Amino acid sequence: DAGLTYSSKKLLQYAVILLGFGLNISQVFAVGKSSLPVILSTISIALIVAYLFQRFFDLDTKLATLIGVGSSICGGSAIAATAPVIKAKDESIATAISVIFFFNILAALFFPHLGSWLGLSNEGFAIFAGTAVNDTSSVTATASSWDSLHGTSILEQATIVKLTRTLAIIPITLGLSIWQSKKEDRKESFSIIKAVPNFILWFLVASLITTVTTSLGASATVFAPLKNLSKFMIIMAMTAIGYQTNLKKLITKGGSALLVGGFCWILISLASLLMQKILGLW
Repeated sequence: DAGLTYSSKKLLQYAVILLGFGLNISQVFAVGKSSLPVILSTISIALIVAYLFQRFFDLDTKLATLIGVGSSICGGSAIAATAPVIKAKDESIATAISVIFFFNILAALFFPHLGSWLGLSNEGFAIFAGTAVNDTSSVTATASSWDSLHGTSILEQATIVKLTRTLAIIPITLGLSIWQSKKEDRKESFSIIKAVPNFILWFLVASLITTVTTSLGASATVFAPLKNLSKFMIIMAMTAIGYQTNLKKLITKGGSALLVGGFCWILISLASLLMQKILGLW
């Protein structure tokens, strides 16, 4: 269990950091900026759906909140950041994470083929994977599958889109913290530093190192072994997540949670494609 937990969390974060090597910092900000309208749309859709389901189907508020932020922002990382703020129970956390990864598995299996059928460009699928797949691990897995099918290299671009989306943890967690504080009639206590996942900052540091070294004349191929190691770590992380997901228990006991997660997932995917169509990216 300790090895699976380490692989699914820590190794995944290290893999994302290593992806930063070989990426120019200007490229990181350019991709993040171009995908921002799609990101904001998908986040809004998921949060609204989770709220409506909670109101009209009388679902547990904290569970619906966890599924909403997990679907819209960053899967397990967003759930982990939000859970202590709203004081969610361990059972709700486990159910929300299982729901997120259930749809992540489906996305990794089917989205590359869906993208091919829809005729998405490489850039379009990178944005689609980065905005419509819930968790970082599954975004990398989905993008890697596309690369394998088409002989392309969109993994880094999809990861940048996903990490840009992950930064929404800050305002969402801040808002929930203020809401919880008012609910309990206490002074609001929130730390932006704690809300930002450290691996995002190290990813930017890795990109900065690449930018500086290449500007000094170093070849980008120097970082190729690190990118290969990153892909190997992603495979380890996805395998570990699969071993930790109890699908039978989820289906038999988490029907309402699956329904919320499913609607969030479907509408996020549709919103991502629609926004790309409107912006002329597809």
